[in-house]
Amino acid sequence: MRIFLVRNVPAAGWSSPTPLNLRPRVLTLVYLCFGLFLFGFGEALLIASGAGVSPWTVLAQGVARHMGISIGTATFAVSILVLLTWIPLRQRPGVGTVLNTIIIAATIELVLPYLPVSLGFTLQVVEVITGVMLVGLGSGIYLIANLGAGPRDGLMTGLQRVTGLPIAWVRVGIEVTVVAIGWMLGGVVGFGTVVFALGIGPAVSAGLYLTAWANGIKGDGASRA
Repeated sequence: MRIFLVRNVPAAGWSSPTPLNLRPRVLTLVYLCFGLFLFGFGEALLIASGAGVSPWTVLAQGVARHMGISIGTATFAVSILVLLTWIPLRQRPGVGTVLNTIIIAATIELVLPYLPVSLGFTLQVVEVITGVMLVGLGSGIYLIANLGAGPRDGLMTGLQRVTGLPIAWVRVGIEVTVVAIGWMLGGVVGFGTVVFALGIGPAVSAGLYLTAWANGIKGDGASRA
């Protein structure tokens, strides 16, 4: 299906012409913030499900265990290392790179207290699947805004440009590799972790496709290499 074979981030009428844009249009910022809010809401659902953390948190757990540091510190260190990979991939940061962390974290803090927690396996499954879908849709919207990706999404789009593979395949490859390394280092894996690792690539591809379709963009849109 074409929805899972998107090979680049499409450009919409409200997209920024460049990620490093210090004076973006209000509409572009609105789309960016809305996408990041959906992303954060999805992350909160995954946390509330109690079915396992995301692959990158599994990696942070493993790194923290082997280096004797906190998970927060390990998460920060991993993020810095991922950002360093942007250099050879020629990825460009922007306002969205900063707002990515702020808005997603704030959304999690805001909505998590109101989400149902540990009320049975069925609810866990619903929260995990809904969470992955929201993260994918939110990613599609904020990436099309083109104001700079977060560290992991930037790695994804950079590797996609280099390999030419569909975004879904690239993202699944990244997440499976990360969770495997994290698990070998001692990180804790749950069924939600596996669902996220295998489902986030298709979810992001679907988010890009649906956002492009809603804006009347045919095909994959213009590449932003």
